[in-house]
Amino acid sequence: MSATLHVTKTEADHLWAERFWTRAYRPDVPATIDNDLVQWASVGDLFAADARKYAERVGFVSMGSGVTYGRALSDARAFAAWLQAQGVRPGDRVALMMPNCLQYPVALFGVLFAGAVVVNVNPLYTPRELQHQLKDSGAVAIVVMEMFAAALEQAIEGTDVRHVVVTAMGDMMGPVKGTAITALLRHVEKLVPKWRIPQAERWPAVMRRARRLSLKPVETKAEDLAFLQYTGGTSGVAKGAMLTHRNIIANVLQGRAWIMAQIPQDQVVGNVTMLPLYHIFSLTANLLMFVGVGGRNILIANPRDAKRVEWVLRKERFAAFTGLNTLFAGLLKNEAFRDRDFTDLRLTVAGGMATQASVAEAWQTVTGAPLIEGYGLTETSPVVCIGYVDIERPETMGFDGTVGLPVPSTEVRMRRDDGSWCGIDEPGELCVRGPQVMRGYWNRPEETAKVLSSDGWLATGDVGVMQADGRVRLVDRIKDMILVSGFNVYPNEIEDVVAAHPLVDEVAAVGVPDPVQGERIKVVIVPRSSELTEAMIVAHCRERLTAYKVPRIIVFRDEPLPKTNVGKVLRRDLRD
Repeated sequence: MSATLHVTKTEADHLWAERFWTRAYRPDVPATIDNDLVQWASVGDLFAADARKYAERVGFVSMGSGVTYGRALSDARAFAAWLQAQGVRPGDRVALMMPNCLQYPVALFGVLFAGAVVVNVNPLYTPRELQHQLKDSGAVAIVVMEMFAAALEQAIEGTDVRHVVVTAMGDMMGPVKGTAITALLRHVEKLVPKWRIPQAERWPAVMRRARRLSLKPVETKAEDLAFLQYTGGTSGVAKGAMLTHRNIIANVLQGRAWIMAQIPQDQVVGNVTMLPLYHIFSLTANLLMFVGVGGRNILIANPRDAKRVEWVLRKERFAAFTGLNTLFAGLLKNEAFRDRDFTDLRLTVAGGMATQASVAEAWQTVTGAPLIEGYGLTETSPVVCIGYVDIERPETMGFDGTVGLPVPSTEVRMRRDDGSWCGIDEPGELCVRGPQVMRGYWNRPEETAKVLSSDGWLATGDVGVMQADGRVRLVDRIKDMILVSGFNVYPNEIEDVVAAHPLVDEVAAVGVPDPVQGERIKVVIVPRSSELTEAMIVAHCRERLTAYKVPRIIVFRDEPLPKTNVGKVLRRDLRD
């Protein structure tokens, strides 16, 4: 960090209201984005201004085929007009069920231009999960990739969905260049399960009609809903976080102030979009932030196939990369990726889950670019904190075990179990207040009241520490904490230590019931070599952890650890 900041505990208590961490900001980063925020009424307006400014630049690329910002804007407005012609009204919900593809930004901004609300859907949802989300949101229309239309066929009955648009990967790619891409598209087509949805229309036919229509003006207010962003449902039924246009615009402006202001507007920045755009991190950090500098979003449909990712990137030049720990670890195993030229790479941002020190160190060794960690969640649109970024002075950047400083116009405090505020260096539940905090959960006032106070503080369910230098250190999820003989043990710490062993490929730590200790620590390990033994892991941990933190149960497995669609390890599946 370029600025030296350190306050005593007493000083911090007095200075908290003044957001003392802003003193550690780069000189050109504002303490607030409030003045800029009032300039924009909707996410659509923000995108339209940027798209017109960079109309001739290629904004989105999929398997080598690109779409300019100008065309994306024109097609989005046309799709909005088509939605209006089908009777979709402002405030109606429209679901998008696609991996990263050229159609996604067109459909997303089209929904917003029509004044409707985007409901992002994980394409890998089962029919049961999909039906819940469609029913819960009350979606009246859906755009779905054909690969997943069979699931929609099983889920659509009993929902409010009246209009279905089915698309395929190649629908916006134009003339495909290269036999490899042609073969890949044909291979994907053969894998499409049979489906039958009588009311379904094809994307190309819809867009041909849409371009002959005129978009009727829609007045959208900053407090109107822009997204129902579902939380994933890993700990119960998925809930829809109500994110307003103001929420999303605020987070985009916060991110642009933190990072994008450093990028000259005459430079085209290639940005690798590995995380799916239906995920809040990728939606805001990749799609919306980089549009502001006319960035070239390189869309990766399947980020967990490291060989395919390298194949897609083989001719691409990129300066920015976003992802999460497991995705970075997977790429580092690929020899072709490790051997590529990383001269242009200036910035890598990690989020979504805790980044292991061993992965961050290996990434910087291989790419030469520092890895910066951030923190956020669906309910905060998502960014709350991010590491120090000074692209012109990379030596000031890097992984430091924290998630950085709260971004402009954002307050962060830790709360004790009794509801009082923690002091400096005292762990507690991380709470956040700022313009990016959601309105609440869709049709769930009781759930909203559990996490959102009347004065705007959101309880995140994460345990954090505010350091004296203003940086936030994330400890773990409250629900994942392991209680061993009265001591709190956080899985992230155990996993970080075990992952540093050279023969460990993947690791997850969980607590299992114990009649004497309360819980015992269990680690599930995917080894790099059959030479790894339990004794080696125990010895490794004893050198680095206090006795009660050393795992008592060690399980080796050959297959990868269970993960969510974006790569987070599902600890709950490993407790048995």
